[in-house]
Amino acid sequence: MRSKITIHDIARSLNISPSTVSRALNDNPRISKTTRQQVKEFAQSNGYNPNILASSLRKGRSMNVGIVLPRINRHFFSNVIGGMEEILNESNHNLIICQTLEDYTKEIDNIKTLVNLHVDAIFISLATGTKNLDHIKELMNTDIHVVMFDRVNESLGIDLVKLDDYMGSMNTVNHLISQGCKNIMHFSGPTHIKAYEERQQGYREALENNNLNVSSEYIIDDTLTKEKGYQVMINLIENNKIPDAIFSASDYSALGAVLACREKNISIPSGICIAGFANEPFTEFIRPGLTSTDQNPELMGKKVAELFLQKGANTDQIKSIIEPELIIRESTLKL
Repeated sequence: MRSKITIHDIARSLNISPSTVSRALNDNPRISKTTRQQVKEFAQSNGYNPNILASSLRKGRSMNVGIVLPRINRHFFSNVIGGMEEILNESNHNLIICQTLEDYTKEIDNIKTLVNLHVDAIFISLATGTKNLDHIKELMNTDIHVVMFDRVNESLGIDLVKLDDYMGSMNTVNHLISQGCKNIMHFSGPTHIKAYEERQQGYREALENNNLNVSSEYIIDDTLTKEKGYQVMINLIENNKIPDAIFSASDYSALGAVLACREKNISIPSGICIAGFANEPFTEFIRPGLTSTDQNPELMGKKVAELFLQKGANTDQIKSIIEPELIIRESTLKL
């Protein structure tokens, strides 16, 4: 098996210096066209592959960007990635994707891997299991540009791109109230995550602004999955405690509630209104169609990438806030 050929091997074979070979391979005009062509032909015919990492380290940048996110298979995150790549490809940056599966220790491991790969930037959306942010603070002490998106922590002073989750929640609850709903339950996410804290805050304040009672019994914590939404809804039905409406911080737990109602013959929206958050693709196709809040993930991905590329020497924290859009479907059209 032939050993990997190096710049020094090419230099010895052509009786020129390694620096001349390097310049020729990079089309340096200081090297004659004849020599450049000779070096390139020899390199190609002998299977020369440049050490991209070593070259990047010499230049002080790798042209690689890492993204750490909870789950790749979520419509929201896959579209965020698509938006990022559209911008990064124009600047010849490569995107390295890592997923945490909502696990704190995996998030730490992902960041360590990306740091060892000498990436130029890390884009991160926090896992629900992340409560200690020491690993993010350590990352801030490196030369790597960190941008948080979607699930962010604003107190760290890191550049961030996020949705106005508070307004998205307010819009949804106000819509439910306009449909005659007064006893509105909230399937909440873990409130140590800023996005879910703001969604719960918007829910509370929308009720208060309309002189409706805010009961702790009507806020079900950490209910984001289809399985949890289904189980909570089954318990409510079996205990005859069905609210007028459910506003879920996740489309998936809202879907679980819809499936439970279907199983127990509870009509939607006449028996109960149900709204989710994120506008996952299935929300349009289930029956009844599920009211949800669109987060414009592709735009979020583009803004994250643009923030990284345009940051320059500015050391001030940059915040980019995306406006939500309420998509009203049959699941909440009670009137």
